[in-house]
Amino acid sequence: MKNIIIGKNLKKCYKMSKTNTVNALNGVDVEIQEGDFTAIVGPSGCGKSTLLHILGLLDRPDSGELSIDEIDVSKMKERQAYKLRAKKIGFVFQGFNLIPTLTALENIMLAGQYGGLKPKARKEKALALLEKMGLKDRANHKPNELSGGQQQRIALARALVNDPSLILADEPTGELDSKTSLEIIEMLKKLNKEENRTFIIVTHNNEVAEACKKTIRLRDGKNDN
Repeated sequence: MKNIIIGKNLKKCYKMSKTNTVNALNGVDVEIQEGDFTAIVGPSGCGKSTLLHILGLLDRPDSGELSIDEIDVSKMKERQAYKLRAKKIGFVFQGFNLIPTLTALENIMLAGQYGGLKPKARKEKALALLEKMGLKDRANHKPNELSGGQQQRIALARALVNDPSLILADEPTGELDSKTSLEIIEMLKKLNKEENRTFIIVTHNNEVAEACKKTIRLRDGKNDN
């Protein structure tokens, strides 16, 4: 099976003040294969979100090796990283991160614009995804007119609009009740199984972690095997 991500000895340090630094990652190894459904788990402050941001090219490691689809991205220039993110990676966040002044349809279409889709194509794709999420009748609703579960499904549609092979989700059920959380995870599992999309999910939720096929455990910025 094809490797999507290979990370070796990834390190990341944040300077909080002149005298205080935080070693968020201290030599993490990670290997993600095509079609994986992987959870990143561990106690608060262990480096889960930092690792996810580095894997998604939202941040850079201070040292170590990182490749995505056999492309060395460790020292990739920001413009190149932006293009790779838009083409290959979709993001789902705990707080949904929808733009409050835009409708559900417009939020999805905006992501398509960043991905380079032409206006007609991005509207057609956004409408198709809304229907897939069971929210076609909510196309013209703004985020404050939607429930938390509906907002997260819109956020998932936004992540899918550019047809990425890799979806990164940071606590995607963190602001949802248990019933809605299970519905979202079942939706992710279905996308993984039917479309062979690769998922990496940061979570504190044991039920979410148990639903994943593979687990990366971190502690104190290191692999906890």
